[in-house]
Amino acid sequence: MVIYEADVPGVGKRYEVETGGGERAVVIVHHDGKRELFRRSDADADAEKLFEFTSEQARQVATSLEGTDFQPLDLEDVDVPLGGAVIEWTEVPEDSPVVGETLGDVHIGKETGVTVAAIQRGDETIGSPGADTVLEAGDILVAIGSRSDQDALEALLEGGDGEGD
Repeated sequence: MVIYEADVPGVGKRYEVETGGGERAVVIVHHDGKRELFRRSDADADAEKLFEFTSEQARQVATSLEGTDFQPLDLEDVDVPLGGAVIEWTEVPEDSPVVGETLGDVHIGKETGVTVAAIQRGDETIGSPGADTVLEAGDILVAIGSRSDQDALEALLEGGDGEGD
């Protein structure tokens, strides 16, 4: 990971972190302790201000990012009660080819290997959706399957063939 650091005269310090895909997170630390968080879509783009934190708020956010209270698991190495399966929440994109199709028509299980346990649609939860359940843009599919099955689901929802493209 590359972190760029620079003095900002009369203000404090600027830190830029490459986050992947050319994006950068920019943090300005002011002399009075205030922090500002910006996003740059690429190295040459203008920065978009996302948040401003007091010194105390910045410490609390940093603690969360550092993971001192919670350490996520490396799902490739974890032994869970579902065997190799994990539960993921995946949103159906606006432009997905499955929008307006039923679960039965899409053959999600056959195409990807996941089981759709529920669909979150706004404030409504559809538990154990049937084959006749029509998929809508913005639906959150609660799916059970292996990591590769989950990747195949995401590919299918984005317009791929469900085989991980």
